[in-house]
Amino acid sequence: MDRISAFGDDALGDLDAVGVVEALRAGTVPAHEVIDAAIARAEAVNPALNGLAYEAFDRARARGRLPRPYGAYFDGVPSFIKDNVAVAGMPTMSGTDAWDPRPCEDDGDFARAYLATGLVPLGKTRLSEFGFSASAEHPRLGAVRNPWNTDHTAGASSSGSGAFVAAGVVPIAHANDGGGSIRIPASCNGLVGLKPSRGRLPLDKDMRQMPLRIVHNGVVTRSVRDTAAFYREMERVTANPKLQPVGDITGPGKQRLRIAVCTHSIAREASPEVSELTHKTAALLEELGHRVSVIDNPVPSRFMDDFLLYWSFLAFALVRGGRRTFGESFDHGRLDNLTHGLTRHAGRNLHRLPAAISRLARVRRITSRVASTYDVLLTPTLADVTPRIGHLDPTADYQQIIDRLVEWVAFTPLQNATGEPAISLPLAESASGLPVGMMFSAALGQDARLLELAYELEGARPWPRIQG
Repeated sequence: MDRISAFGDDALGDLDAVGVVEALRAGTVPAHEVIDAAIARAEAVNPALNGLAYEAFDRARARGRLPRPYGAYFDGVPSFIKDNVAVAGMPTMSGTDAWDPRPCEDDGDFARAYLATGLVPLGKTRLSEFGFSASAEHPRLGAVRNPWNTDHTAGASSSGSGAFVAAGVVPIAHANDGGGSIRIPASCNGLVGLKPSRGRLPLDKDMRQMPLRIVHNGVVTRSVRDTAAFYREMERVTANPKLQPVGDITGPGKQRLRIAVCTHSIAREASPEVSELTHKTAALLEELGHRVSVIDNPVPSRFMDDFLLYWSFLAFALVRGGRRTFGESFDHGRLDNLTHGLTRHAGRNLHRLPAAISRLARVRRITSRVASTYDVLLTPTLADVTPRIGHLDPTADYQQIIDRLVEWVAFTPLQNATGEPAISLPLAESASGLPVGMMFSAALGQDARLLELAYELEGARPWPRIQG
């Protein structure tokens, strides 16, 4: 077992993003030293973690030497952007090597807003191929490893971001979530990961054009206050008037909540260890004065088949349109077995797709009924503890991969279909010493409620730190 920590006695220390902002504004550290420290940390731990997709260190250093041009809150705070959104001057490879890299000419809609907060990208982070797997284990690019124990996965698809934030390379990094990919790496790496309400943050054009917008942008962080500050600042850059504002959440809420607890996903019951940890979290909520009730899962089992078919259709569209989308160098022979298997599954079942999309779009009727009785739903983020590298080997037989994937990622896809917010918090630890996330979801637009509850739980049960 190797634990990888980049924390040290440099300009970053063990500061979170808000702490870096405070140090920069107080003049106790200059921006260029913060950037240099983050770059040095990335260079030190990337050989072990393999989280870096593209490095833009010189660009970040140049940015660190400039005065604060935007007057933005996070000016000078180092970060990373996941390698599936467009950033001017950086290629977008989406976790694969199936075409020749070429720099993007312009920032996409998300990067434009993200950079307007002042965050300074050191480059781009690795993901599983097109984000389809919950573990980034590319046959040629290698696996992204968990800094708590490098024998285990860092989760996916936002694996590189999760590994780097947990290891202390940067305090905050971009992640996005089409089936759990903010919450899964948050759970695996002991981080805070909020998948926001649909429409809360901008999407790039390719993600906006999906028949059902299951993808949501966000961040992974080590503290609730960093996540809350990020959404406050993004709301100042780009706000959706159709959603209840998040505002400036700086601490716990006073309202005692009606909280439902469920350890049975749409696909399966959580493992005994994870179920026990979930009920311990429920007991903590009761100690804090919340009203807790155990419920059965109200969503029909067919949901998983429908979601898998839609997920497969996304692979089908990417592969069939590969040369048009990615250029003449696109080589589908370099794609992994999971991508090929999903493509075949969609091709055999395209006649079922319209009905599946229709049912997925209607599932919020069910969760809305739950929300009329309960303020928050607690489930484990994942149905079992974090597996070792190789459990989701993308070179294995497709049926093995997909069976294991559905078994593990059994709780998170629901909120991608409904668009409701959900947050993973590192409130538990497995018997082997790895973080285990607990997931809280709420009605559409109730992101602030989840942040208030997260503050309360962070104060009541501070999460372990990788640096000891």
